[in-house]
Amino acid sequence: MTTNVGTVDRVIRLVVAVLAVIGALSIGGGLGIVLWIVAAVMALTAAVGFCPPYRLLGINTCGVRR
Repeated sequence: MTTNVGTVDRVIRLVVAVLAVIGALSIGGGLGIVLWIVAAVMALTAAVGFCPPYRLLGINTCGVRR
């Protein structure tokens, strides 16, 4: 598994994850569950530095191919 998520992309993903958690806590219900899932996926891909859809689409925001 090679890194394909750059630093700026990681920061954006973490911001989206935090906003999704805030939304999930304030909304609740079915949409809240969806927001929890979005938050988990964004936080995980930011932490690991790998995004499977990026690989399928050939996207690399790292700047340096590893």
